[in-house]
Amino acid sequence: MSRKEVPRAGLVKAALAGTITNQEGATALGLSVRQFQRLKSRVREEGVAGLCHQSRGRPSPRRLPGPLREQAATLLTTTYAGFNDCHATEQLQERHHLALSRSAVRRLRRALGHPAKHRRRPPKARTRRTPEARMGALVQLDGSPFDWLEGRGPAMTLLGAIDDATATVLALHFRPTEDLHGYTTLLQQLSLQYGLPLTLYGDRLSVFVRNDSHWTLEEQLQGVQHPTHFGRMLQELGIGYIAAGSPQAKGRIERLWGTLQDRLVSELRLRGIATLEAANAFLPEFLADFNRRFAHAPAEATAVWRPLPRDFARVLSCRYARTVARDNTVGLGTRWLQLPRGRSYAGCRVELRECLDGRLLVVAHGARLATQPALGPDFVLTPRQAPSRDRRSPRAHSAVAQLAQEPRSPAGPSSQPPSNLAPAPSRSPAPTHPWRRALTRRGRELQKLWKG
Repeated sequence: MSRKEVPRAGLVKAALAGTITNQEGATALGLSVRQFQRLKSRVREEGVAGLCHQSRGRPSPRRLPGPLREQAATLLTTTYAGFNDCHATEQLQERHHLALSRSAVRRLRRALGHPAKHRRRPPKARTRRTPEARMGALVQLDGSPFDWLEGRGPAMTLLGAIDDATATVLALHFRPTEDLHGYTTLLQQLSLQYGLPLTLYGDRLSVFVRNDSHWTLEEQLQGVQHPTHFGRMLQELGIGYIAAGSPQAKGRIERLWGTLQDRLVSELRLRGIATLEAANAFLPEFLADFNRRFAHAPAEATAVWRPLPRDFARVLSCRYARTVARDNTVGLGTRWLQLPRGRSYAGCRVELRECLDGRLLVVAHGARLATQPALGPDFVLTPRQAPSRDRRSPRAHSAVAQLAQEPRSPAGPSSQPPSNLAPAPSRSPAPTHPWRRALTRRGRELQKLWKG
């Protein structure tokens, strides 16, 4: 008997003995008088066992049909083995058109003896940060190294960006490791599709912030270290960056990894994907379906995305300060770039930019001097030296000082080299230098003695 049925036995027996009336017994049990009288009749005929519910032990009329139950059980043990209950329910409904609820799939999984995909833990007391009200105000980004292909392919790291106001996953990209090329590609993807955000929120990875303790004299005077290559891109685009002090501080994207390590892994296994290229090709389809299910509307409808600058591709680059060689070339590692003929730029201090697609650009005060075409798709943007090494001396400033006086076109930086770019001053000694003075009589005698 259930807890609800246990108190009935004593009251019904008291009513049968005439100790209490039917009205008193019905009021005590919260039943009507007619229902209490039915209970008395069943106790007279069947005894105390007649108080149990008559449907107990019988199969439910709303149970799953046998063929449907067998088909779902077969799929849960073969095709969708390892899927969580909610994900498996969606696949059974959309791909196989099986009318099953999540609770029905859960009961069926437990009947098959399969454990739950995730252990349920009691909630912890935390203080939630209020999300941003408008889309594009804050974007969280991070990377998750994980066995995404379950041993079918190489080890990969998934880089992602999620909007704080709407929980919309803005971009995903697979890379072998967390590197500058991957995060620059991620920034390019979300910017081309949505626009420039106001602020990025990430961790203290060396790609984003400086983690060394070296301070130059200039940095000490300014009170801040020079940014990394990625930080330079954000500065030129006007995007702020917040470095989180703990993983819990950027909990939205950390929770996203838990979801993707379940759903995305299952989807990749379902399609038999075993390469990094195929996984990246599948991500747009997965993102569209994922955002349709989990993204929500922001508190304020007005988004704050900003338009891209016209030289956006040039901004996504590593910058290096270089001095033009005597053969009018600028080198970067094993690569070199020939400046246009017509005049010599030897000794001039210029900026060399290596773009995300492999292009090389020689820039001086906003003017593009030369360009080298992009490399193939296998190019990887890698920092060749720290930005702090690009320190200029006063003499190097004088080599291109006249460029600051050149008027610029309102249409943007010109692709033609400036006409007043002067080379660095000669290093030959002045006419009054002691080396140029004639030897005296005493000097000539000493010279003969030294030679003799």
